[in-house]
Amino acid sequence: MNARRKLLGAAVAAPAILTAASVGADTGVRSESKTYVLVHGAFHGGWCWQRVADPLRAAGHRVFTPTQTGLGERAHLLSADIGVSVFVQDLVNVIEAEELRDIILVGHSFGGLAITGAADRLPGRIRHIVYLDAVVLQNGQSVFSTFPPALVEARLKIARDHDGGKSFPAFKPEAFAVTEPADQAWLARRLTSHPAKTYSEPITLKNPPAHGLKRTFVRCTKPLYAPVDGSAKWVRSQTGWNWIDLPAGHDAMVSAPKETTEMLLGMT
Repeated sequence: MNARRKLLGAAVAAPAILTAASVGADTGVRSESKTYVLVHGAFHGGWCWQRVADPLRAAGHRVFTPTQTGLGERAHLLSADIGVSVFVQDLVNVIEAEELRDIILVGHSFGGLAITGAADRLPGRIRHIVYLDAVVLQNGQSVFSTFPPALVEARLKIARDHDGGKSFPAFKPEAFAVTEPADQAWLARRLTSHPAKTYSEPITLKNPPAHGLKRTFVRCTKPLYAPVDGSAKWVRSQTGWNWIDLPAGHDAMVSAPKETTEMLLGMT
């Protein structure tokens, strides 16, 4: 509970840092520069972080928003062979190619799989791993292994009907608790199909999720997003995790960018 209060307190103080860095403080003193890697969820792409990444950069921080293979501007690479291992390798490649260290690694929703796998392979590069209303899997689990069998079969049928089983068609923006018409239109223009194999391929880990790292689970509460209930429950049962309730919908980086930015600025 103390860790949670500390993080929330830092987040409340963050707007002053953001404002000073954006307009230029008279003293010339800037907050410590951090490195953020922000990983999107299913059907999204790196583009979805725009409203958070821009102010983080304005505050003097380095921000990377990679898009995973087959999604967003990389939708032309969609194939039946893209599984969780590809998503993990995507992220590992960005971290290694950019020679990133001391990273605040953030995964939203389905992005929890990639950050878990990358942190397992490159723990020495990670400063803090943050699950933003995200899926947390243990070694050998797949997303489908956490679903009831009837739901798995229903999802597989959708994929078969969509494009022969290669991918799932994009959900409507409302599914991500995005309610403003302009935001819904912004999402609808950009959401793309999602590789089906990423749901069925088990994740391979040498250690428990986020093992040995500073780790935080951020639960979006307005409203609660049912698909991550299992992950949230598992985190609650563990020790060593920080927890933050964020009063926002599931796509918080779109519908509540100010609150999301301030929360991330509070991460140390």
